Amino acid sequence: MNTKINFLNHTFKNPVIPASGTFGFGYEFSEIYDINILGSISLKGTTLKPRYGNPLPRIAECPSGLINSIGLQNPGVDNVINEEIPKLKKVFSDKVIANVGGHSITDYVETVRKFNDVDEVVAVELNISCPNVTGGGMAFGVNEEVAANLVREVKKVATKPIIVKLSPNVTDIVAMAKAVEAAGADAISLINTLVGMRINLKTGQPIISVKKGGYSGPGIFPVALRMVYEVSHAVNIPVIGMGGISNAYDVIEMMYAGASLVMVGALNLVEPLACKNIIEELPVVMEELGIENLEDIIGRAK
Repeated sequence: MNTKINFLNHTFKNPVIPASGTFGFGYEFSEIYDINILGSISLKGTTLKPRYGNPLPRIAECPSGLINSIGLQNPGVDNVINEEIPKLKKVFSDKVIANVGGHSITDYVETVRKFNDVDEVVAVELNISCPNVTGGGMAFGVNEEVAANLVREVKKVATKPIIVKLSPNVTDIVAMAKAVEAAGADAISLINTLVGMRINLKTGQPIISVKKGGYSGPGIFPVALRMVYEVSHAVNIPVIGMGGISNAYDVIEMMYAGASLVMVGALNLVEPLACKNIIEELPVVMEELGIENLEDIIGRAK
């Protein structure tokens, strides 16, 4: 069974990648299993300067997933490059995907620029769900023109391929995908979390300190699958699918919808062996479904 995927001129040993924000900087999980089995790792979201993140509490459980509002807590790009990636390199031999956030175009541009000379990074994923300070707090990912302008500015300085991570909290995700493609995006990843909230029944107040957060987990899988299908059929650049993936069957279904690679997010927080289990299940499921080469099934659903 051939699980290899060629994506952005790099061969991934399999399509399974821990999603940004759910796997730290990767090396922590090397104490649990050999992370070299992973297709790659999307690193924890990184900003230009260190960020503490949102006040506690930041997590609320749901019947079919969880809500989080971490607030981009990270040590800043310089520390990621000089400390976190070298730690990861000791236990992971393949290339990784850097995930970049920011509150202004300058933040994104300067952070992406710093990753240009990092050999371990194969591509940069832009989290465009961050508030645009100069746009009055509007997220970059909910306005086509704003998102496209961000991508254009980043592409002026980037030497790595740029993956744009789309928010599902828009009226027309296909229009958003086409806008970032036209601006120069090399690939698209989707979906980021849906907006949700939980209320404490004893206090009558929202559980999360900032009231609402990003809902992820198995409950969003059908929504993610639909959006990956629509976007992959509308653009001419490759797509990474994510959103509620729980097992190898979900991986196959997401690839049928048009995803070249998949990212596993919330499940890592519930089951640290999630990606390992899915990767080990994948050849078994491929045999069951009569699939010899994973690349052959990308976009099978018409």
